[in-house]
Amino acid sequence: MTVTAVTTSSVLDLDTDALVIGIAASADGPMPLGGAETLDAALGGRLAQVLASLGATGKAGDLVRFATLGILPFPTVVAVGLGPAGPAAGDRDPAGGGIDVDHETLRRASGAATRALAGTARVATTLALAAGPPGTGQLRAVAEGALLGAYSFDTFRAASLGDRRPPVQEITLVVDGPSEAAAQDAVRRAAVSVDAVALARDLVNTPPGHLPPAEFAEIAARRATEAGVAVAVLDEKALADGEFGGILGVGQGSVNPPRLVHLSWRPAGTDPASPPALTFVGKGITFDSGGLSLKPASAMEWMKTDMAGAASVLAAVIAAARLNLAVSVSAWIPLAENMPSGEAIRPGDVLTLRGGTRVEVLNTDAEGRLVLGDAIARAAQDSPDLIVTVATLTGAQIVALGQRTSGVMGRDDAVGQVVAAARAAGEAVWPMPLPPELRKVLESAIADLANIGSGNRDGGMLVAAQFLSAFVPDHMPWAHIDMAGPAWNAGEPYGHTPKGGTGVIVRTLLQLAENISAANISAAPAPHAEPGEQTTSE
Repeated sequence: MTVTAVTTSSVLDLDTDALVIGIAASADGPMPLGGAETLDAALGGRLAQVLASLGATGKAGDLVRFATLGILPFPTVVAVGLGPAGPAAGDRDPAGGGIDVDHETLRRASGAATRALAGTARVATTLALAAGPPGTGQLRAVAEGALLGAYSFDTFRAASLGDRRPPVQEITLVVDGPSEAAAQDAVRRAAVSVDAVALARDLVNTPPGHLPPAEFAEIAARRATEAGVAVAVLDEKALADGEFGGILGVGQGSVNPPRLVHLSWRPAGTDPASPPALTFVGKGITFDSGGLSLKPASAMEWMKTDMAGAASVLAAVIAAARLNLAVSVSAWIPLAENMPSGEAIRPGDVLTLRGGTRVEVLNTDAEGRLVLGDAIARAAQDSPDLIVTVATLTGAQIVALGQRTSGVMGRDDAVGQVVAAARAAGEAVWPMPLPPELRKVLESAIADLANIGSGNRDGGMLVAAQFLSAFVPDHMPWAHIDMAGPAWNAGEPYGHTPKGGTGVIVRTLLQLAENISAANISAAPAPHAEPGEQTTSE
C-alpha cells in the first residue's frame, strides 16, 4: 500500500479509479467543499443536486458514492461528510470559507472512504476543505485516516480471498497549499504512524497459539533492531536471577515460558548514561485464561488481546526511532501466558516482586498488575523523567467508560501530558481520579499487598491503578492508561477503525514522544558562531 501527495490544478488530470471529496451540511443541503470545483463544473454545476438525490447530508460520518458513467475520467466518486458548514478554523488559511473541522474528523472521514472503496486499486482524495490552502496537520490527518482505513489482516486466510475485496493499494492526496517538501514530509510521518498502528493491530489479531511470549519477544527484537532500537530479552533464567517474581509467577502455569523485553532508543549525541526522558511499560499477557480463577468460556474468546499494551509500546518506540525524534525513549514489556495447570499459582499464594514487595494473590485473573509491578519497578531504577503504563487491565474500565474511551490515571502533571497528547492524536481518553482511600482495600493480612481489593468490586479500574502506584517512586511522574475496551472492536468497522484489533493508544504514545521531542528542540541552545560567521539550521 502506498500514499503520495501531488499538487494539481485539476482533479480531471488524475489517473485513478475513484475520487473522494468532502462535503458539509448546510441549510440548503449537502455542500461540496474546496477541491470539488472542477468536478462540479464537469457535472454542469449539479454536484450538490446529485449528492442530495442520493441522500447525502454532509453530517460527519455520512458517506455516499455514485458512478460517473463515463462523464468523468474516473468511474466512481465518494462523498464523505465532515459536519456543519461554518467559519474556517484549525491550520487552514483563515481567509477561506469552509468548515471548522478537527483532525480526527478528517481521519475518520478519510478512513471510512478507503474502507468503502475496498476492491478499488487506486483512490484519489481531495484535501482542500476551504477556499484557503490546507495545512500540513490536515494533510497528515487525511493520510493517516486513508491508510488506517485501508488496513486488512489476512495472514490466516486462504490464498484466494474469494468474495473478500482486497484493500486499496494506491492512495493519492490532491494538495493545493503546502510546498511539495512539506507535503511529502507530512505523508512520510503519517506512513510511519500508521505502520506502527498496523503492527499493533497485527499482533493483537494474531491467534494466541501463534504468539507465545518467546515468539512475541523475537518479533519485537527483529522489528526494533531494524529501526535502530537497542533490544535486550530476558528469558526465564534471567528473570529468576533478577527476582521478577510477578512475571515468573503468572507464567509458571504455561508450557510457554515468560519473557521480559527491554527497548531503548536514543538519538545521536545522547549521553548513554543519562536517564530516559520517557519510559513506556506495556502489559503483555499473550493469552489470559484467568489461571485457576478461570474465566467463563465466552470471556476467553477475545483474550488474545491481553497483550495490546505490549503491542502499543513496542510500536510507539519503533515509530519514534523511525522519525528520529529528539527524545530518549525506553520500554519494558513483560510477556507471559496465564494458564491453569498443576504448576499454576493458586489463590492464596504469595509472590515476591522485583524490589522485594510481597503480594498475596487472591485472584489469579488479576495477573496483569503482577507482571506490570515487576516491570515498573525495574523501569523506575533508570530514573526516567516520565513513566507511562499501558494495559488492557480491567473489565471495570469498560463498565466505567465503555468500549471506545480509555481511562487515564496517575499523577497530575503526567496525566495532563498524556491527555493532551491523546487529544492531539485524536484518541478518546478520560482522566480519572485515584482516591487515596482505595489503597486501603489492597491491604493483605499476610503480605505487603493483595492483588485485588477486599470486600467489593467498587472502582475496580481505580483500585488496579492504585496497585501499580505502589511500584512507582513517590517523586516520579507517572500516568497509567487502561484501554481494556478500546483495544478490541467486536462490532462493525467505523471510521478508520476495523473489526478486531484497533491499535489504539499507539498514536497517543507517539504524539507524547513528539511533544517532548519538540520541546527539547525548542530548548536546545543555538549553535555558537564566531564573529562574522553565519549559522544555519535545518
